[in-house]
Amino acid sequence: MTQPSRRRRGVILTSQGKQKLLEVIREFEREHNFGEKYTIEELSGQTGLDPGTVAKVLDAEEGVDRRTLDRFFRTFNLELAEADYRKPLLARSAEAEEEESIEPIQNPKSKIQNRIDWGEAVDVSIFYGRTEELATLKQWIVDDRCRLVALLGMGGIGKTSLAAKLGEQLQDEFEVVVWRSLRNAPLVEDMVASLIQFLSNQQEIDLPKSLDGLISSLMRYLNQHRCLLVLDNAESILRGGERAGQYREGFAGYGELLRRIGESSHQSCLVLTSREKPKEISLLEGKTRPVRSRPLQGLDPRDGQKILQAEGASGTEAEQQELLSRYAGNPLAVRIAATTIQELFSGNISTFLEQGAAVFGDIRDLLDQQFDRLTELGKATLYWLAINRELVSLAELREDFVSPITPQKLLETLESLERRSLIEKGAIGFTLQNVVMEYVTDRLIERINEELQLGTLELFNSHALIKATAKDYIRETQVRLILKPIADANRTFATALSQSILQSIRERLDLSVGYAAGNLLNLLCYLKVDISDSNFSHLTIRQAYLNGLKLYHVNLANTHFVNPVLTYTFSTVSSVAFSPDGKLLVTGHRNGEIRLWRTGDRQYLATYKGHTSWVWSVAFSSDGQTLASGGDDQTIRLWNLKSHQCLHILQGHADRIRSIAFSPDGQVLASGSQDQTIRLWDLKTHQCLHILQGHISWVWSVAFSPDRQTLASSSANGTIKLWGVQTGVCLATLRVPRLYEGTNITGATGLTDAQRASLIALGAIDEGIEFRE
Repeated sequence: MTQPSRRRRGVILTSQGKQKLLEVIREFEREHNFGEKYTIEELSGQTGLDPGTVAKVLDAEEGVDRRTLDRFFRTFNLELAEADYRKPLLARSAEAEEEESIEPIQNPKSKIQNRIDWGEAVDVSIFYGRTEELATLKQWIVDDRCRLVALLGMGGIGKTSLAAKLGEQLQDEFEVVVWRSLRNAPLVEDMVASLIQFLSNQQEIDLPKSLDGLISSLMRYLNQHRCLLVLDNAESILRGGERAGQYREGFAGYGELLRRIGESSHQSCLVLTSREKPKEISLLEGKTRPVRSRPLQGLDPRDGQKILQAEGASGTEAEQQELLSRYAGNPLAVRIAATTIQELFSGNISTFLEQGAAVFGDIRDLLDQQFDRLTELGKATLYWLAINRELVSLAELREDFVSPITPQKLLETLESLERRSLIEKGAIGFTLQNVVMEYVTDRLIERINEELQLGTLELFNSHALIKATAKDYIRETQVRLILKPIADANRTFATALSQSILQSIRERLDLSVGYAAGNLLNLLCYLKVDISDSNFSHLTIRQAYLNGLKLYHVNLANTHFVNPVLTYTFSTVSSVAFSPDGKLLVTGHRNGEIRLWRTGDRQYLATYKGHTSWVWSVAFSSDGQTLASGGDDQTIRLWNLKSHQCLHILQGHADRIRSIAFSPDGQVLASGSQDQTIRLWDLKTHQCLHILQGHISWVWSVAFSPDRQTLASSSANGTIKLWGVQTGVCLATLRVPRLYEGTNITGATGLTDAQRASLIALGAIDEGIEFRE
């Protein structure tokens, strides 16, 4: 017997919605990705959704939360309409489906629906050797059920690549695989919270406040599910120059995390890569214990020879063996050496070896040779990747350059750097291998210090020392590893230096529009130099982090701020409104100003001046192109959001304006005033269509129904009136039962759908209330 259809949970895209989304994604691919299709991982990075959720949305077969679809659409500047989604249908009942699907399961592991977040894991599609190491690690993790495994070794030895290949080969053994990098030293609380949110599929929001509580919550997931966690570059949270395995100040919590994972009974595994062994692993490890470590040595000579051949370096087996032994089989050093041989010696290893000991050295000597041969654009790109310190997309990297650079030229440069084994390509962008990151950062600091002493300021002007708009932990790392060393080296003569630099910036046009002014401000603020009476007028200030700073008597007249973070001092906020797409916020103020903000990075964009006092109400048009404001001066002003100019002033009210609202089609504006009237304005002619009279007290708020046929208004005396927009006639008067508990109608009779919708828009009723007929 055929079972009736039933609903599944969640919603899926309709064919119309899916087509709408895919068309816009293709447009983004053409404009921002050179026509190449985005991978699931890239879409995950853009939307902030789990890759599995992204796949569900695009497949349109399994239901997801409506908010997920809305978030996906908003990423590509789309509005999710009701016609874009529906409830998924299941042809028959679950029982009938189960009866037909019963069959022997030969491989239970194939039924696991694993969720994977590779984060900043490197691409290991090309991977050489480590067969023995992989076999040992698989035995430890799969057969021996180890809970904590550390991969140890010097920089460039291949710890990260081995961990990525191991995760790739073991992913079917786990329900969840998560990769996280510690390169920028995130706080342990943030790291654990990130893991919990992924493991809970973003469902666990109210997280514990204490680290102990966070780790306990994480342990529950590691016990309930078979999870593989990878924490890469753990040396970033350990002290340098002291006894190995000790944590940097503020990062000892990672030791507690490792201890709990290593000691507690659970079914998951954490793989850690590090140049040093954390002390907890030393205390817990043992040959038969569930905590073990694997030091990595150089590659097997046969695998090293494969790298040489792949990079175009040729020679006899003896010559290859000699070259490999010179660099102790370090994969990064071998790749860089092979590239040098290819470029300088036509791929001939013998000629390279004949140069004698002068050409040999450690990895840094090889990097010196490679770096000095790069084009200026190649060097500039490496500097920017070192400053960004995480995967950065092609589009984001282009925006960093002061001088325009074509996507094609930058892409060619990145491909050249990748061929030289200087950069790594991830799912959503490019970054530097850790050893190269340290090397380029050191060169950046040395070069900046030289420029500050000589006054040349080329790199100081072309690159930001910190990025004010970066994620907090990235910016803090930039301060610690870049800004602080430069500031410390110039501390004793900072005041005199600042005066000469500022004078140079003012005298040279190229310096006045680059990063020089912003870098100088960031340096002086870090050094706590008194900059009172400094003149930064008519300059471009990029990436200045001035949050919490008071710039007393600093001349910023006609200064052009680009991507700053500032503390804004302004008068009391009296009204706020979000744009329809949620990307903009506008605030009205006591002093008559209106300020526009971008919500994504909380940046101030513009100030609108025209009102003489309090701005009591602000509103966006439905297309997000026009802003309306009303205030104490009894006027309504219409503003163009692109030009920031006042388009028109509407006058007629006899007292301050308390509320304004656009009709859904953007053709009519309603305004409520303390003069006890409501006015409807034609936005094409700017003429008053109707004056709605009937309230006996101030009109606090107004709202349209979605079909624009009905307007609701609330008054200070607790009455709500419904009006016909076309006629201006009052249709109904409702009274709030408990005036001082808010404007909330608990029941009403005889209302049309439009009237009910207008009350919902007004906030007078909840959407779920049923009305008595």
